[in-house]
Amino acid sequence: MANVVVLGAGLSGVLMAYELIPQMRQEDKVILIGQGPTYHFVPSNPWVAVGWRKQSDIEISLPDIMQRKKIEYVGAGAKRVHPKENRIELEDGNSVTYDYLVIATGPDLAFDEIEGLGPEGNTQSICHVDHASRAYDAFQAFVEAPAPIVVGAVQGASCFGPAYEFAFILDTELRRRKIRDKVPMTFVTSEPYIGHLGLDGVGDTKGLLESEMREHHIKWITNAKVKTVEDGKMVVEEVNEDGSPKATHELPFGYAMMLPAFRGVPAVKDIEGLTNPRGFILVDEHQRNPAYPNIFSVGVCVAIPPTGPTPVPCGVPKTGFMIESMVTATAHNIGALLKGQAPETQATWNAVCLADFGDSGVAFVAQPQIPPRNVNWASKGKWVHFAKIAFEKFFLHKIRRGTAEPFYEKFMLERLNITKLKEVK
Repeated sequence: MANVVVLGAGLSGVLMAYELIPQMRQEDKVILIGQGPTYHFVPSNPWVAVGWRKQSDIEISLPDIMQRKKIEYVGAGAKRVHPKENRIELEDGNSVTYDYLVIATGPDLAFDEIEGLGPEGNTQSICHVDHASRAYDAFQAFVEAPAPIVVGAVQGASCFGPAYEFAFILDTELRRRKIRDKVPMTFVTSEPYIGHLGLDGVGDTKGLLESEMREHHIKWITNAKVKTVEDGKMVVEEVNEDGSPKATHELPFGYAMMLPAFRGVPAVKDIEGLTNPRGFILVDEHQRNPAYPNIFSVGVCVAIPPTGPTPVPCGVPKTGFMIESMVTATAHNIGALLKGQAPETQATWNAVCLADFGDSGVAFVAQPQIPPRNVNWASKGKWVHFAKIAFEKFFLHKIRRGTAEPFYEKFMLERLNITKLKEVK
């Protein structure tokens, strides 16, 4: 009998548990460790922050689903991973031992790295549904006294898409309330240009997003470092291509949402051989840690180097389909080990993204996500908004059903030549 433990019950962790079940032998056991009993669909957080969704609309209770799938669910949260002991110390003082471990924790949000940043400071966040609910309360107060808005992503951030989404969703909601004319908007980003996305662009995302921002009267500052955030004022340093200071901007605001930099969670940070200096998990082409070969990792917590140097540090995003490809490859590799075989499966890291702008949006396909690519395509239109709504409903449905990839999803992706696994020769 083998205990296969998945640490983290977010998007990657829940799907990981589902995908492991078909790979297990009859006597093996899957244990999923989360923080509390609830899963929430992160891509819908921008909608929660403007009141288009309630928090309860995008939350799912996990224990009953996991029991039905014969997955043991532990909601105590992890305090520390002890890889030399094959043990996870839990927040409640108990421990879980493992034969194989998949780390799928997601990130720690580094608000503290910039003075005044974050929900406990002077800016809002959409990184967690609790943050998004607080952001909606702040937005409700804001619309009673309209003022400038600042949205964006700080230095070291690796998740830029939701910042663009939220800027345009705010624009849409303000127009619906007929107060957009009272609200100057500025987009502040560490990217070297609009549409870089931490990926050096996908298709013509630069042209598409710049055009959308001009059309919606959103000004922007790129190559930006947020120095401090005071109550109602953000100090931003804009730098040149060589990193030298170009200009300092003092941006007044009545409402601000800035995505933070990510780092590894405390449970794994500073474990030699397991993580890089930021606390992200080191993996090889099989999603396997080189120092601890019975540990795998998937999702946002995986260490990926930047696509290239930029004047201000920009991380690489881990998008949904890319994460799903990591999950599928990891499940196959653990299945191989359980059968006494060597892991050979590799994820494609292909990306398929839908960025909702409230009444339109931008979609892109990057195969693989990291350039150079075999497919490099982006498009915009109202259809993206409706596609994002449909995807939300579909994804929540498959989480409730306990299915990682229904047959019709697999069939459709194959017809579109979008694959999760590489052909290994």
